[in-house]
Amino acid sequence: MAKPLSLEKILFSQGFGTRRYCSDLVYAELVKVNGVLAEDPEERIATEDLVLNVEGQDWEFHEKAYIAFHKPANYECSHKTTHHPSVYSLLPRPFVERGLQCVGRLDFDTTGLLLISDDGQFIHKMTTPKKNIGKVYKITTAEPIQSKQLDHLLEGVVLDDDPKPCFAKACEQIDEHHLAMTIVEGRYHQVKRMMAAVGNHVAQLHRTQIGAYSMPKDLAEGQWRWLYESDLQQLAKSVE
Repeated sequence: MAKPLSLEKILFSQGFGTRRYCSDLVYAELVKVNGVLAEDPEERIATEDLVLNVEGQDWEFHEKAYIAFHKPANYECSHKTTHHPSVYSLLPRPFVERGLQCVGRLDFDTTGLLLISDDGQFIHKMTTPKKNIGKVYKITTAEPIQSKQLDHLLEGVVLDDDPKPCFAKACEQIDEHHLAMTIVEGRYHQVKRMMAAVGNHVAQLHRTQIGAYSMPKDLAEGQWRWLYESDLQQLAKSVE
């Protein structure tokens, strides 16, 4: 069981500001601990099943943050953006303060499942090419899909900047203009370039799954949710 921590340190660890600011939040009567108004920033608190309320907003304590996010179109997966707003602008400020990073990126116009965390080891495990973690994309094509295009994707296509072919791990046609494709690499604009290489064009791209974890059906665009132990165990199956 984790050692109790001072309330000031807990608030600081969760991204609510400097230690001085976190103390001031308590003195200003803006912090509740499991529903009870806090009075002393030095009070030692057990972190297990801890729910804070800071300035009227409930906040679960997590030593490390792991979240699933439903990325909308026209947002960049970067803290330093170029032409579009950042996905981090859609997240609570404490996540940005504690340095959360996207676990891999989606293009600005691609929607769907994005994992975000401040656990460097987790990010490395989920992004290293050595693990061959499958990512499932639902593709809307500009032209009708032909069976020979699916065969070509499975057999492997050569992209213009690399003589080594890249393969779709799986391809399933849904209807004339939609297919689900699984890839294990993460090359630049890979799905779009693979579709172009077989003579079609991606009109819309949406990621539905990473490894064994599928995006929750009730997670709306622009919304996030915590990943709990059962979710992390699902993801762990992807890297074993």
